[in-house]
Amino acid sequence: MASSNPDKLMSKGDKLTKLSFTRWSADWKAATGFYEQAAIGFRMKKDNEKAKEAFEKASKGQEMISSPWDAAKHMESAAALAKELSRWNEVSDHYRKASELYMECGRSQPASDALAKGASSLEDVEPKEAIRLYNDAILILEEDGKEQMAFDLYRAATSLYVKLEKYVDAANFLLRWGVAADKCNAVNSQCKAYLSAILVYLYAHDFAQAQKCYNDCTQIDAFLNSDQNRCASKLFSAYREGDVEEIKHIAQSSPISHLDHVIIKLARKLPTGDLEGLKAEASDEQQEALDEDDLT
Repeated sequence: MASSNPDKLMSKGDKLTKLSFTRWSADWKAATGFYEQAAIGFRMKKDNEKAKEAFEKASKGQEMISSPWDAAKHMESAAALAKELSRWNEVSDHYRKASELYMECGRSQPASDALAKGASSLEDVEPKEAIRLYNDAILILEEDGKEQMAFDLYRAATSLYVKLEKYVDAANFLLRWGVAADKCNAVNSQCKAYLSAILVYLYAHDFAQAQKCYNDCTQIDAFLNSDQNRCASKLFSAYREGDVEEIKHIAQSSPISHLDHVIIKLARKLPTGDLEGLKAEASDEQQEALDEDDLT
């Protein structure tokens, strides 16, 4: 029955935390209990505004009585309610605060998860902040040697970059993913990330960067001996020959059809850009190479 009047519970909590001539120290422990009951009561009444405030105060209370785990949980509840209320700045701030509190407990996974929840909530309304949150969530796991746990975050951030048409950023992120995969011996994920980066550059019709990316990746034994490398090699040959049908055929092939959906979609739209120009360029390069051979 206590939670049936959450406003009164909030008042009780506030009285216990407000200092006055008669109250010289705050009783955060008792107050936090009232705030928690009030938060549940407001949420049952679907009063999101007051429920959010109650969870914020309950979080502060748990922090004051040195219980960062419970403080983090309440802050996540406040963040979820901020999302319902479209308070986008508060969504970010609250999930970041929850993450910090989890880190105080030495728990990197929930700390990263909190940031990822914030990022997911903000993708459509504040994509730049969403990217920052994904990046910070990944860093927390990487610093704790948990690269494998960050793969879904790399995937989500890459998808968002592609959605925003920031193809260079998407490719760079995929290369970062490849490095992370290498650190935890996830060879298949590593090779898929490198092929994906090459495909993103080709989609953005930056053939020179795609070629450079390919050359760099083939310095890595794991990629050099992979199906993904053989697929990329065939793709570059088809590009140099200006063979549109062959490019389309390779884009349907097995190594590409096993990539993430967002990359498959780009690959199926290849080729983009000026193939004739590339063909002419490749022909000039071949001629230069022949001329050099003649000189030697």
